[in-house]
Amino acid sequence: MPINSFTHYPMSWKPDRHALKRPLYLSIALLLEHDITNGFLAPGTKLPPQRELADFLDVNFTTITRAYKLCEMKGFIYAVTGSGTFVSPNAARSITISKDNISRDVIDLGFVASFEQSNHIVADVAKQVMEKTYVEQLFNYHDPTGMPHHKMAGLNWMMAFGIHADPDHMAIVSGAQNALAITLLALFEPGNRIAVDLYTYSNFIELAKMYRIQLVPIPGDDDGMLPGELENQCRLVDIQGIFLMPSCSNPTAVMMSDARKKELAAIITKYSLILIEDDIHAFLTARVIDDYKQPMYQLLPEQTVYICGTSKSICSGLRVAYMVFGASFKESIEKAIFNINVKTSSLDAEIITELILSGKANEIVEEKKQLAQSANSIFAEYFPEASSIGHPLSFYRWLPIAKDANAPEMETLLQQQGIRVFHSNRFLSGARMQDKFLRIALASTNSWQELQTGLEILKQNL
Repeated sequence: MPINSFTHYPMSWKPDRHALKRPLYLSIALLLEHDITNGFLAPGTKLPPQRELADFLDVNFTTITRAYKLCEMKGFIYAVTGSGTFVSPNAARSITISKDNISRDVIDLGFVASFEQSNHIVADVAKQVMEKTYVEQLFNYHDPTGMPHHKMAGLNWMMAFGIHADPDHMAIVSGAQNALAITLLALFEPGNRIAVDLYTYSNFIELAKMYRIQLVPIPGDDDGMLPGELENQCRLVDIQGIFLMPSCSNPTAVMMSDARKKELAAIITKYSLILIEDDIHAFLTARVIDDYKQPMYQLLPEQTVYICGTSKSICSGLRVAYMVFGASFKESIEKAIFNINVKTSSLDAEIITELILSGKANEIVEEKKQLAQSANSIFAEYFPEASSIGHPLSFYRWLPIAKDANAPEMETLLQQQGIRVFHSNRFLSGARMQDKFLRIALASTNSWQELQTGLEILKQNL
């Protein structure tokens, strides 16, 4: 096609032909990356079809294919079979959520803390641990996957959630986020695809970007990810893994039913997917919710990496999590631990172990459940319709808002009014949705009065 025939043709992206250098595919990819990261291409923009762009630039079709593939691996764009290629929803910004960069004058309803009122119990136990005769042994490099008695305490803790495993197929790492990073490094390669909920844990989205792993968004309902939608995507594209938070999905607070777990397990088995089961909220669900029968690990022990963090259930600052995995994953996961984790603090693990064995951990859990119940009751006073959706003891709620709300403007406006919250766009793994939400953290304020004040401000501004 003559090069000038596209001069006045409407296209969503027209890179400067004169800026191209060899190798051409890399030059096109860099131009696309530049325009996305600098805001010239908005999230959700549909890019020109590959053949159309190839004709416009007067280059080979495979050159565009390579350029798009490179940007897709970096997480800047994503392809939907039969629909086209789109700019990723969070390609141009970091969506990692932390306590950094927030004014003391702002009420934090964004970062999901873990009701820190019980930390005095942790402090008392920490003092007892420091008096132990073998405390010096906790400061060496031995047992990089965890000391034997620490592992046994972890298995004892997880037994209440339905986990039945052995010490040879588990490891102790520095928190659930570290466990996710280890799993991605150990078991996946750049360009691999992992199926996730349409709205998923924002820090997992960021990890996937860092490891050049493509996320495949799967719609869900009140019982969790839809099995039929997952199978459709498995038929269309090659998917290597799946990431789920069955006990209480972050950010939606959806609890997966036992029937849904079994339906998904059948598809995971059929397509030989690696299941990453982040079950950090199992302590809120096992023996609390009648329909909770078992973690998905028990349905798929050889295909699952089960992650049980203690930051929400016991203590956020100690950064201790348990990983349980199938035999085929053992060598790769331990190698990743040796190379990026080095060794989780045995002192921290000893404190968690002492809390578990003494029964203090269960006391902390019961206190957190009561605090969560109170926080959810307060939320229900302000937003009764949204309070009935999702886990009744969730540390956060998923609040529907106006469909025309602009995400950055809303977050900025509310922060100016004195509260920090996060818009649902931050948690999107795929195309922008018409429905809009705010995730409201209930476990981060210093008092019930502060929580009430924050919710009052939120309600007034909505």
